[in-house]
Amino acid sequence: MSMTGTPLGFLGMPPGLGETIIILVILLLLFGRRLPEVMRNLGKGLTEFKRGMREPVDEVKKEIAENAKDEEPPPPSDPKDNSEKPTG
Repeated sequence: MSMTGTPLGFLGMPPGLGETIIILVILLLLFGRRLPEVMRNLGKGLTEFKRGMREPVDEVKKEIAENAKDEEPPPPSDPKDNSEKPTG
């Protein structure tokens, strides 16, 4: 029996509607009145996690933009300037 490719491989198949309802009832019994607080804290944690994942990318982009601003592009070459003499 292969356990790869399923969300809950140890069960053999993903949970259906009945299993989901049972899990929700168990959560309600365990957390009761604290469930809104638990969900709020879970949302805050998820938001903080996303922010933490986004910050390094934003810092790298900021550094790249600052480095590009600091470096001036070389002046364009003047096609009329013939200071270099051909060697031929």
